[in-house]
Amino acid sequence: MRSAMFDRAAARRGLAWMSALLCLVVLMPAGAARADNPIVQTIYTADPAPLVHNGRVYLYTGHDEDGSTYFTMREWRVWSSADMVNWTDHGSPMSLATFSWASADAWAGHTIYRNGRFYWYVPVKNRATGRMAIGVGVSESPTGPFRDALGRPLVENGEIDPAAFIDDNGQAYLYWGNPNLWYVRLNADMISFSGGPTQIPLTTAGFGARSGNTSRPTLYEEGPWVFKRNGVYYNVFAAECCSEFIGYSTASGPTGPWTYRGTIMPRQGGSFTNHAGIVDFNGGSYFFYHNGALPGGGGFTRSVAVEKFSYNADGSFPTINMTSAGAPQVGTLNPYVRQEGETIAWGSGVETEPSSAGGMNVGWIENGDSIKVKGVAFGAGAASFSARVASATSGGRVEVRLGSATGTLVGTCTVSGTGGWQTWATVTCPVNGVSGTQDLYLRFGGGSGYLLNLDWWQFTAR
Repeated sequence: MRSAMFDRAAARRGLAWMSALLCLVVLMPAGAARADNPIVQTIYTADPAPLVHNGRVYLYTGHDEDGSTYFTMREWRVWSSADMVNWTDHGSPMSLATFSWASADAWAGHTIYRNGRFYWYVPVKNRATGRMAIGVGVSESPTGPFRDALGRPLVENGEIDPAAFIDDNGQAYLYWGNPNLWYVRLNADMISFSGGPTQIPLTTAGFGARSGNTSRPTLYEEGPWVFKRNGVYYNVFAAECCSEFIGYSTASGPTGPWTYRGTIMPRQGGSFTNHAGIVDFNGGSYFFYHNGALPGGGGFTRSVAVEKFSYNADGSFPTINMTSAGAPQVGTLNPYVRQEGETIAWGSGVETEPSSAGGMNVGWIENGDSIKVKGVAFGAGAASFSARVASATSGGRVEVRLGSATGTLVGTCTVSGTGGWQTWATVTCPVNGVSGTQDLYLRFGGGSGYLLNLDWWQFTAR
């Protein structure tokens, strides 16, 4: 994994682990090879903050830089999905550079929608004070670009991990804190607040008892996620570093008093931190978290994953364990409309980058790399496949396969050099034996080195 700012050769040297990943997938049993967690494989991601808007789940994350030995994070990223398995990469619409007063540490944020705008609350280090502060990005689009709403911190007390919540009566709150837990009552403009920051008492009754640590007697560590369900307020948080588990408390009001209810996700997953985000979507409930499951992953190189779950009859959480399977697909994907190349259920060997045509494209493609798109509804059958491609070399080929990266070959499009990595051309080839609902694999072939970039693809029906 690499930053899009790196040159292509340097980037690829940082992707040695992707080859290991491809070998791992090949060696796995057939069931494991269909795993969809972690949901992003092109870069390391952390601190998920999901948001449901207009029939899609938008996922806001941090970005752990390759090879980090600390929380080295310079930007935030956005993905979205209509089916919980095929995720479209929208790139980085906000970074440290968005905040002229910030110097470092693009850490765990949260995005919320109100009055036609999206507000992204993030912790960053204030250059002037050297302390962590909370900034606010704002955009009219869920995918940005975001701009600094204030030109200064919204609030600053050296603590991190903001999360916003709007109650049924319209009152908005911002929660944050490590080692303490704070809130402010946000005004309707979402970029100012009434009164001052209020500290929530961290009692053992409210947040559980931590053993052997008198300076931090409760389990609360960081990463609050507050929401309301059936009249009950939930505060889900990362508990008792290190390593962390996810616990939760409930209350009859948005500011407490809180009552500790227990563990949601036990310690597991190869990362000494965790961070939860929870949404309801299309009739299901989803729990987002991060772990160190990708090759090269760990406490500073994390990856976001998701599980579907059901609340217990009394409103309590079940125990949720990390899996490699991920959430089931909601519906299917339509291949007869343009689909972005960066809409991916699982990618092996590929990365993404900003495209001259707008949005993102898939790049750094070499022989044997592949993209999986899950649950593609071909119906009665497809006649041809088209792709928008570019190549600064002699090109390669796009193999259209079903079931796996080495599955049934149903068509091959030859790609010639186009004169540049952002010089786009459309290639079309016939396909045969494509019908029903299938997992689609685009496998790339050709000579050595980088072959081509992919912007979008589309099938035509018979």
